[in-house]
Amino acid sequence: MRPKILIIYTGGTIGMIEDPVTKSLRPFDFSHLMENVPKVKMLDYDIDNIQFHPPIDSSDMNVEHWQLITRSIADNYDSYDGFVVLHGTDTMAYTASALSFMLGNLNKPVIITGSQLPIGEVRTDGEENLITALQIAADRSEDGIPTVREVAILFENYLWRGNRATKRSADNFNAFKSNNYPALAKIGLGIHFDHDALRKNKSELELMPSYALDTNVMAIDLFPGLNKEVLCHMLATPGIKGIVLRTYGAGNGPTWDWFIDAIRKTVERGVVILNVTQCVNGGVHTNRYLAGDILAATGVISGHDLTFEAAITKMMFLFGLGLDAQGVARRLSEPIAGELSQHPHA
Repeated sequence: MRPKILIIYTGGTIGMIEDPVTKSLRPFDFSHLMENVPKVKMLDYDIDNIQFHPPIDSSDMNVEHWQLITRSIADNYDSYDGFVVLHGTDTMAYTASALSFMLGNLNKPVIITGSQLPIGEVRTDGEENLITALQIAADRSEDGIPTVREVAILFENYLWRGNRATKRSADNFNAFKSNNYPALAKIGLGIHFDHDALRKNKSELELMPSYALDTNVMAIDLFPGLNKEVLCHMLATPGIKGIVLRTYGAGNGPTWDWFIDAIRKTVERGVVILNVTQCVNGGVHTNRYLAGDILAATGVISGHDLTFEAAITKMMFLFGLGLDAQGVARRLSEPIAGELSQHPHA
């Protein structure tokens, strides 16, 4: 049987055209995109599409859009073999992370892709990315089981786990990288899957989509020169439930008394603080340095090797489930969709 694939077109550079007056790029409709990729017909797939109206620049992506994508997949889950989400690159890793949590028990491919150049450009990477994403979404084992059963980002030469990837370049075609987890597939003359890296979910479980996300969360980046007044003002943000604290190196922060006291008091009033590193590779190791040990003693949770995108969206997801601070803190340290290493260091 011919594979049935649903494309969800949100917008992004892949479908943009140049405004004749301003010369800036703006999103265009799905028919424009498909007209520029005639090779899609050679795949001999049954392809349908859902389009955002209007298509958006991914800088405008928000929680409501994630809910719309999730609902589009859930409502059509039994009718299609796989899903391809066309998306702008700027917030692609956030969307991939959010969807990985929202699509509980996912057992089909959800491949997110886009491009660095519009599909109508002569040198565009969009055509290759779209065709490869469709091929991966359609790929099956001999017994009919989908090869990919998770949310993944396909870009140029690599397929990455969605909640492990981050955008690393605004200029290169290989725009994404997963620094703490291997590529799910490498794309060259063929598509070569790393079957040990792919998630192996239980096929008998039904999809359990979750739509509620709590956006009463924020991020604080540490930097030399951060002063007490600024930090305390951010920590006292009204209604805040969770904070992703982006620390130095292996999870270290200042050991100044006022800093530690401010963090401790924030945790004591019920705000969950998650420690993730500003480094692109490695993770939080709170017992490696005294500075990390002191921070952990305040009640700050180790994010281990979470990407920032996965950390902030996972926090939204867990609070959206209605969990209290203790429940959120506990589950932040537990893998939900492959976003954490199975045996992270303390």
